[in-house]
Amino acid sequence: MTYALNLADIALKSGEVPVGAVIVDAEGKLIAQAANRKEKTKNPTAHAEMLAITQASQSLDTWRLEDCTLYVTLEPCPMCTGAIIQARLGLLVYGVDDPKTGAVRSVLNLPDSNCSNHRLRVLAGIKESACREQLQSWFAQLRL
Repeated sequence: MTYALNLADIALKSGEVPVGAVIVDAEGKLIAQAANRKEKTKNPTAHAEMLAITQASQSLDTWRLEDCTLYVTLEPCPMCTGAIIQARLGLLVYGVDDPKTGAVRSVLNLPDSNCSNHRLRVLAGIKESACREQLQSWFAQLRL
């Protein structure tokens, strides 16, 4: 999660919402890393999770990521949660809940819903304070 926080800091410094994501394989080897790039690319799907899933799939030459773990600083939105489910990720680890668009536990619970064809294991609240502080700092800067 520390590495995901560092990526989120890179996003923050480039004017993006500070979210970072990394994916590791079953042996713990880093196979994908990304920070939000929505503003830079003018692409609404350029969330850190989406970019990392694409990288991991290309790295492993498969869309099935069941032996992989995704670490992300913020609870995924509905789009990203859908992609996580479709990729059959083995484990999702995230830092802080998103009370506005969180689709894993906060607002929606897509992984445990009837529309999910995959049971996703989830660990939430990892480095929660650091993830929260980073996001709050970014939003405070927006309000200045």
